[in-house]
Amino acid sequence: MPSSPHSPRVDDASVRWSIPRGSVASELKHRPLLLMLHGYGSHEMDLFGLAEFLPDEFVVASLRGLIPAGSGFAWFPLEWDAQTNELRRDVDDVNESARVLLSWLDDLDAEVGGLHGVTLLGFSQGGAMAIQMLRHAPERCDAAVVLASFATPDSSDGASERDAALAEASVPVFWGRDPHDPVITNELIAYTRRWLPEHSNLDARLYANVGHGISMEEIEDVRDFLESVTRL
Repeated sequence: MPSSPHSPRVDDASVRWSIPRGSVASELKHRPLLLMLHGYGSHEMDLFGLAEFLPDEFVVASLRGLIPAGSGFAWFPLEWDAQTNELRRDVDDVNESARVLLSWLDDLDAEVGGLHGVTLLGFSQGGAMAIQMLRHAPERCDAAVVLASFATPDSSDGASERDAALAEASVPVFWGRDPHDPVITNELIAYTRRWLPEHSNLDARLYANVGHGISMEEIEDVRDFLESVTRL
């Protein structure tokens, strides 16, 4: 699934692995991959600390965002809409970044000689990326965890066909959030509440007083979810 010549690429040198890089190919032949995708303006170390609380069977790869954003990185650009006082995103950028990440998975799959399984875990913008990757390749992923996040409205070419294929695949998705998250807009939450149940095998959870963050209770629920739906 090649990206265009001018697309951003995954910086392989920045990928944070839970095992030595030299052991990745042999370990991923029989252990599932957990791919971590951080939020806007953050970096590959942000979610990596969660790995110690998640099933040991996973090989964890935490990626760095594809483009610079403030003091960190992002998966796709955001622009401020002065009329609505909201951040906006171009779904074409979201789709292109999903293709770039899936191309990286293709390369890893070729290196390994066949991945044992792939689960996605994303926070905020990283969760939106995880959902978009599912839309493009539902057959590639065993499950996805999206935290304090949302699905991106997508009316681009082929979107309805991709969404139909995703609905048919019924991939298990864990969606955890604070009902009063101060960052994700009501519009995006309303869309995601309609869209996710129709396009996944959804486990939706609410966590009070977390804000735009993650609680230990939520992490424990994520661990239980991963143990129940992935090939461990």
